[in-house]
Amino acid sequence: MSTAPLQPLAAFDIGPDGSTRPVADPWPDAAPGPGAAWRWLHFALTDPALVDWTEAHLPVVAAAAIVQTETRPRCTSLEGGLVVNMRGVNLNPGAEPEDMVSLRLWVGPGLVVSVRRSKVFALDDLRRAAESGTAPASPGAFLAEIAEGLTDRLEAVSVELEDQTDALEEAILEREEDDAADGLASLRRKAIRLRRHAGPQREALVRLSEGSSGPGLIDAEARILLGESANRAARTVEELDAVTARLVALHDHLEGQRGTAMARNGYVLSVVAAIFLPLGFLTGLFGVNVAGMPGTASPWAFALLSAANVALALGLLALFRLLRWL
Repeated sequence: MSTAPLQPLAAFDIGPDGSTRPVADPWPDAAPGPGAAWRWLHFALTDPALVDWTEAHLPVVAAAAIVQTETRPRCTSLEGGLVVNMRGVNLNPGAEPEDMVSLRLWVGPGLVVSVRRSKVFALDDLRRAAESGTAPASPGAFLAEIAEGLTDRLEAVSVELEDQTDALEEAILEREEDDAADGLASLRRKAIRLRRHAGPQREALVRLSEGSSGPGLIDAEARILLGESANRAARTVEELDAVTARLVALHDHLEGQRGTAMARNGYVLSVVAAIFLPLGFLTGLFGVNVAGMPGTASPWAFALLSAANVALALGLLALFRLLRWL
């Protein structure tokens, strides 16, 4: 066992009625104390003593999984417990919501261990409630409340992204604002990054709600609540997919407009070049400085050449209109 001090972010014994009692042990045991139904221990991933504690108190695979630096949402049943990874939108100061923060959980008989790198606000709400004396009465109810808090915040960010997409569509399609497309790439990036973790999280919540966690760990009522969170997560994924598709359509619309404008401008330039090509030939021909050029001795020669050029240009313009090139 390591001699390094362990500093849990939260440590509580929770009774069958949801009452809480802080755990003051600097190296807390994994078993709940007398009279408690279960124990919740919450750690920071950066705690130097965390690896030693998990190796001493958790199954081997769970101890390795809960301290991984890179995770994706999942729910895996092993060695009498559950490894659950979830993601929440990043609401920490200076962060972007789509840079989703990870939450690692080990759920065993009478024990929940949670590990985070950055603050997870849904879990922080539970910590404050536990400090005030109340907490979910079972690990299953605890998971259900975490899932609900994470889904609430994910839905809020998704709705905001949808509203921004609505505003962008109106600016581009209705008002045709030239600078409206500047935010298109940013919105697409946000939607893609949110969708990347929202999809696997939906699948993990479905596994929790459908009984893939094994008997006894999650009660029937908690499964119903987890199923509701899974349904809301699925709806959020569909909304993110719809937002992504709408942004792709906007991008295609803008590209089509740019292509049409370039084709139109190229066509106009081609017509102008076709008109001025013979004019340039005539002026070049009469501009050669060789003996025998007609009109060199006539004071009206320049005026006649200019009039001929104007007549030729008007004739070519009339011909192009007759041929419906203009």
